[in-house]
Amino acid sequence: MRGCTALAGALVALSLIPGAARAADARVAALQVGLRAQGVYAGSVDGLRGPATASGVRRLLARAALPVDGVAGPATRRALGWRGRPALGARPVRLGRRGWDVAAVQFMLARAGFPSGAFDGVAGPHVAAALRRYQAWAGLPADGVAGPQTLGRLGAPPPVSPLALRSPVSAPIGDGFGPRGDRFHSGVDFVAPAGAPVTAAGPGCVTFAGGDDGYGSLVVIAHGGGVTSWYAHLSRIDAPRGRCLAGGGRVGAVGATGRASGPHLHFEVRVRGAATDPRRALR
Repeated sequence: MRGCTALAGALVALSLIPGAARAADARVAALQVGLRAQGVYAGSVDGLRGPATASGVRRLLARAALPVDGVAGPATRRALGWRGRPALGARPVRLGRRGWDVAAVQFMLARAGFPSGAFDGVAGPHVAAALRRYQAWAGLPADGVAGPQTLGRLGAPPPVSPLALRSPVSAPIGDGFGPRGDRFHSGVDFVAPAGAPVTAAGPGCVTFAGGDDGYGSLVVIAHGGGVTSWYAHLSRIDAPRGRCLAGGGRVGAVGATGRASGPHLHFEVRVRGAATDPRRALR
């Protein structure tokens, strides 16, 4: 259990001073999950130290009649109840567990390209399934348990596409890749009108073309090297499964099918199944 002990020992008081280094931290994300549950933080679970998180900590401390020092230390975590413990790495995270460490693992999985639903600190079936998918992707035993080896690998930089791709639609990007509220947005949304033409981001062959509950009318193109691009919420599909396209070949048209509040193109780039930031691939 040496790995777990080292990780647990790394959980020190988090200084949440505005202007501190803005690097995503799973411990800060776990804190934000707890603060959201207490109703003192309404921002996204993004793992970034910032004014909104610091304000949430101060509000929680004042409510609990604790010194309002802006430091998320042991007293703050006690005020969060079960969402404030145990430390990340103090135990393996497995199905049925809940707490600070589970929230941190949920954030780490999303950042690695395997979102598991809402960041809520509860290890339900979606978390276990995402863990197994990540472990298989990383070449680890796919047991659905986040022990020292899995936690160590989850700490690595997120994957990026090895291929350069082109924009699939002539439109600006609205919502980006990353945290959005208590969930993780696994692609980017192009703000385009209904019916706007959608084209292949690169040469490849269609591996899926049809309906999906959340994505609506969806096309998936395999480009080689484990890279796939996903085109969701289409109003029309013009490229059936099995068709191979050149870059710029017609895929379909922008729509609002599936879980969409209005017309736009939801676009994803995945590497061997891991969601990556499409903006890092687009040229």
